[in-house]
Amino acid sequence: MAEFDVVIRNGRVVDGTGSESRIADVAIKGSTIVAVEPNLAGTGEREIDATGLLVTPGWVDHHTHYDGQVSWDKWLTPSSWHGVTTAVMGNCGVGFAPARPDSHEWLIQLMEGVEDIPGSALTEGLTWGWETYPEYLDKIASLPKVMDIGSQVTHGPLRAYVMEERAGDDLAATEEDLQEMARLVAEGMEAGALGFSTSRTQIHRGSDGELVPGTDAPAHELMVLGEAMSRGGTGVFQFATDHPTLVTREWAWMRELAEKTQRPVMVSMNQSLLAPDVWKEVLPLLESAHADGLEIYAQVAGRGIGVVLCLEGSAHPLMISPAFWDVANLPRAELAVALNQPEMRERLKSEPLLGAEVHPLAALGTQYDRMYLMAGDDIDYEPTQETSVASVAAARGCHPIDVIVEELTATEGQGMLYLPIFNYAYGDLSMTHEMQQHDFTRMGLADGGAHCGAICDGGMPTFMLTHWTRDRSRGPRLDLEWVVYRQTKQAAEVYGLLDRGVLAPGYRADINVIDYENLTFDRPSVAYDLPAGGRRLVQRAQGYKATFCGGVQTVADDEFTGELPGQLIRGAQSAPKGV
Repeated sequence: MAEFDVVIRNGRVVDGTGSESRIADVAIKGSTIVAVEPNLAGTGEREIDATGLLVTPGWVDHHTHYDGQVSWDKWLTPSSWHGVTTAVMGNCGVGFAPARPDSHEWLIQLMEGVEDIPGSALTEGLTWGWETYPEYLDKIASLPKVMDIGSQVTHGPLRAYVMEERAGDDLAATEEDLQEMARLVAEGMEAGALGFSTSRTQIHRGSDGELVPGTDAPAHELMVLGEAMSRGGTGVFQFATDHPTLVTREWAWMRELAEKTQRPVMVSMNQSLLAPDVWKEVLPLLESAHADGLEIYAQVAGRGIGVVLCLEGSAHPLMISPAFWDVANLPRAELAVALNQPEMRERLKSEPLLGAEVHPLAALGTQYDRMYLMAGDDIDYEPTQETSVASVAAARGCHPIDVIVEELTATEGQGMLYLPIFNYAYGDLSMTHEMQQHDFTRMGLADGGAHCGAICDGGMPTFMLTHWTRDRSRGPRLDLEWVVYRQTKQAAEVYGLLDRGVLAPGYRADINVIDYENLTFDRPSVAYDLPAGGRRLVQRAQGYKATFCGGVQTVADDEFTGELPGQLIRGAQSAPKGV
């Protein structure tokens, strides 16, 4: 009789701790890893030959927006295509609980505006069936899932639930409002929330143009809610901010909150063109905070936060031309033909463009030196200036619009351009390289489930291996062991998920078996697979030979097995005994 359920033999084990990789066997019994050692004695009911393959813990992604998608999509793509076995949703202050029955439409337009998730898809796909946050968790717990998922209490719905029409930031919360919000935050934490999130950035607005409730909330409100979150001794306070004001506007209350709660405070941080060197000021502040025993972290992305510009997407540079809107409603292939007509091209180049007061893309739509070609299947997320629209147009002796039209209309209108709006102020990823190595930053911001028509970063966990540990040519790479640690043990620990993220006896059997040498991903494409035929950008991976969640194999050779072992994570999880 076999001693184990599964044994993964002879793989290159990178165990998630940062330790040097080694050749070893990994044995699973039930949902738990029971042995990691070379030449393991005993047999498994199933044996997987991992010779020449990489064996890692499953990725832990604590910045996703599956709050609505989880109610209709048991596969939770794109994250599950890329080896993620644990995801945390409820970031940036937007979510769907608590929710009064008459607020559903408002919550949908809030999520639609902030996270670019089609409102029609949310309207048709959301199952509802809850009002309170604990009821929401109960609903999520009852649904089939391919991975484990945790949630956070979110400021926008909370403020709207308590204050109703007074939730806008021009009206301060009363003390009675604050106490009721605090009660609901504590109730959510007791029910199993992993933290609390809010938004402090002016770019997070509902589809009606209004800011997320809480954006300009005073520090006192944040203190009250943060302390309510921390009463049980767990939880992360997560928020998004306007990067140029991180030091001047946010830092004082962040320190005060971390001191009062003794809980991690995590701010999403990117490099803005408006203040490209703010990150250099933030790193010493992080170090000073930790020297004082305060857990403040900057959550950073693994690459530029880039808009994929395409005719079927939410944004492309032709949108700021009135001429484009004369043909905008044509089917994609016909639109591609119409845009290539000489008269149309001349109009696109010569007619006055729409201003910022008319179209939000106006500020970016003519930055031709920052738009890069995405020709071919080998996507370059660290492009050189020579591949920018401006440089290509200069080399060809033509107008940048000619290059844009040719690229966007390629393949019957399926062509794309890449515009990194954050983390690319230096024209390379040197800032990201430094941020990824800092002890007080955390890996995140893949935004799985969000920005459906503009940003396609759900595959960032795969990119971290392919670009940073194997393929980068424009500067130094990162150690494989460090990148795996960033996406497993380190990511899990900050949220108190101490039962996962490590390949060692006693830990959860969340495991990836990866063909590292051939690991890659598709170029982004547009799919109409959301409810109501909603559109999203998708990007799949190739190279995940197997993914296990809680000891159950969910992926085999990049395809789902049909197994759905995922669970709702309720609160912090204890480390295995003896660890």
